[in-house]
Amino acid sequence: MTSLLITNHGLSSADATGTLRSRGRHFVPVFDSCRRITRWRFPMAALITDFHLPMRSLEIKNRTSVDDIKSLRLITAIKTPYLPDGRFDLEAYDSLMHMQIINGAEGVIVGGTTGEGHLMSWDEHIMLIGHTVNCFGASVKVIGNTGSNSTREAIHATEQGFAVGMHAALHINPYYGKTSMNGMVAHFDTVLSMGPTIIYNVPSRTGQDIPPSVLQTISQNPNMAGVKECMGNDRIKYYVDKGIITWSGNDDECHDARWASGATGVISVVSNLVPGLMHDIMFRGKNHSLNSKLTPLIKWSFQEPNPIGLNTALAQLGVIRPIFRLPYVPLPRAKRLEFVKIVEELGRENFVGHRDVQVLEEDDFILVGRY
Repeated sequence: MTSLLITNHGLSSADATGTLRSRGRHFVPVFDSCRRITRWRFPMAALITDFHLPMRSLEIKNRTSVDDIKSLRLITAIKTPYLPDGRFDLEAYDSLMHMQIINGAEGVIVGGTTGEGHLMSWDEHIMLIGHTVNCFGASVKVIGNTGSNSTREAIHATEQGFAVGMHAALHINPYYGKTSMNGMVAHFDTVLSMGPTIIYNVPSRTGQDIPPSVLQTISQNPNMAGVKECMGNDRIKYYVDKGIITWSGNDDECHDARWASGATGVISVVSNLVPGLMHDIMFRGKNHSLNSKLTPLIKWSFQEPNPIGLNTALAQLGVIRPIFRLPYVPLPRAKRLEFVKIVEELGRENFVGHRDVQVLEEDDFILVGRY
């Protein structure tokens, strides 16, 4: 059996053994980290000097419109898992991504608060964005958290993020040092010029609200896809009435945000654990019964600053190794026991992974300070 392949050297054929044949010559495949063929290499042992195939590039840079981002309803702030030495566990990460996609997530935030982007070097950050695009960019929209309290860093990271193919950027307002309202507008105008962007308002972490006056000013920029809003559903409804696309940033409020306040969807933490149920909340109309059933899980997940609860839960579900980059540490044993009961009540089949949920002991966890 022979299938036709398009390469950057033109048209060739590949037989069932995976050997590329072109004008009588044999090539071997080169795989990427997702085990997909990225190119074909002519074996050095058989290299000849008179090899002349017509060069024809068929690669088209992947571009996503702002409208494509505006339509997303379920976006997961994806968790970053680790190996015992603190490096990324890309095998576990890819498995988590697959679980999100098959359960209906339309987008992911890479390296956000939940993904612990603040504990990454920028090299790690951009690598993970590029890896996600490379492996999953055809199935889900990849939104890279490239925001910073330094405009210079935000510019540089966003340039790199779009260079490796991310579909949109997530930008927070400058935190800790803060700035004036005019400075906030200038900061956002600078990064918005680079491509589709979601603005993220979470005063509990930044120490400074992005007021409606600022949002309405920057919403005139054609690259602004919308705002992830954590200031409650009254604020969300205000923006919706002004024609600004808004996602709820709070899992505990997202049902009413979607069906009573007009939010387009949610950027969710809990969808890491129960993506199918969060998909139902966003897509299947009002469902107060399901929302009530999810309330204990949501409350449990946020009893300590995110992502402490999520990291503990995913480890107990057996889908990531029980490894924490400091300063995060797992929830105490009593809380780990509570999680097992929540899983039993909601049904193990609704959670990611296939292993039985377990109560991990203190010795099971690895805390990494240097990585």
